[in-house]
Amino acid sequence: MKRSLIAGLMLVVFGVSGNIARAQGGSGCDRECLRGFVTQYLNAMVAHNPASLATAPNVRFTEDTQTLKLGEGLWKNANAIRPYRMDFIDVRESTTVSHVIVEESGMPVMLSLRLKIAERKIAEVETMVTRSREQGAIFTINALQAPRPAMSNPVDPSKRDSRAELIRISEFYPAGLRVGGSFEAVNAPFAPDAYRIENGSVMAGPGARAGSENIKTQRIIAHPDITYNVQAVDEELGVAVLRMDFGDTGNYGAGNALVVVEAFKIYGGQIHAVEAFMRVMKSGSPSGWNYDMKKSR
Repeated sequence: MKRSLIAGLMLVVFGVSGNIARAQGGSGCDRECLRGFVTQYLNAMVAHNPASLATAPNVRFTEDTQTLKLGEGLWKNANAIRPYRMDFIDVRESTTVSHVIVEESGMPVMLSLRLKIAERKIAEVETMVTRSREQGAIFTINALQAPRPAMSNPVDPSKRDSRAELIRISEFYPAGLRVGGSFEAVNAPFAPDAYRIENGSVMAGPGARAGSENIKTQRIIAHPDITYNVQAVDEELGVAVLRMDFGDTGNYGAGNALVVVEAFKIYGGQIHAVEAFMRVMKSGSPSGWNYDMKKSR
């Protein structure tokens, strides 16, 4: 009896420990801890003080796929953080992806920021900066004043999909773009009122231009060379974030492609919202990170 009681207590203890570990991720950093690293990074950037950050000895920083030293790039002239900031927090992978409006020499720019935390230190910093319509193809930056509740609100636990399902459903998007025509071609599971916002502009769904009110039936060109990777999965918000290179479709200058960091709000087996920061880059530009992109399926 005593042995059974001890064994039972051990199972309870290990079960609780496992739940705590999952809640904190591999770095021992929970959701608010990870969010705090984003805040610290942004504050250090506008203060031009990278030395104030807790970074791993081998920390690496890229801006628009180019490896730089922390303190270079946007860091040089960033002077303020505007109210728009949308954080996607992947506790399991100790990773954050954020869409933020930053002021650079007083002018607003779009910052996509991915941080990887290891042992409570910043180990990876991947950024993409869009400063103009020429760089972004679309640039309605003043429309981004605050995150939309449809994207930022947590999903009711009873409606949440599994992590694997969030990824699987998000992959309908690059699959549909690869085929073209419309997302009906791959039967992408969009909710009836689903919307898509790109660089601040409503491009599909309610409020979009005529012919684009329904994201599933909206006409789209084929993107046969699209590649993508999963940057993060926020299980509480029900969001999968993909980094995609749309490939050279001939629409953005010879040899160029749109590179997007796109968030997909998913619950109940459907995509309810799509929001992206994007920038024109050379087609096939490698992310520069080990997760590297994979061909869409």
